Amino acid sequence: MKEISWEEFAQVELRVGTVIDVEEFPEARKPAYKVKVDFGADIGVKKSSAQISDLYSKDELVGRQVVGVVNFPKKQIGPFFSEFLLTGFTQADGSVVLAQPERSVTDGGKLA
Repeated sequence: MKEISWEEFAQVELRVGTVIDVEEFPEARKPAYKVKVDFGADIGVKKSSAQISDLYSKDELVGRQVVGVVNFPKKQIGPFFSEFLLTGFTQADGSVVLAQPERSVTDGGKLA
């Protein structure tokens, strides 16, 4: 594992936001959703492709707070541009458990 400095870590914008919309992403190579998250007034709404359909239905995602990296460059995934990285923990079976705050926080809040 490569060690990083505090300065390098501080450059990663890990922010909390609320899922406002989830759509199927049939063009993805692996099962995925198109997820829209509101990161608050300063950052706004961003979209991402997320391979989280193994453990989460579209309905249970809407309204849930999640943690995302919002300062990566856009990444094209098929016909879709992903604007942030939705964070989670990969399990042995390949499913992803979302990283999320254990209490409600203001959208756009930065992980400290």
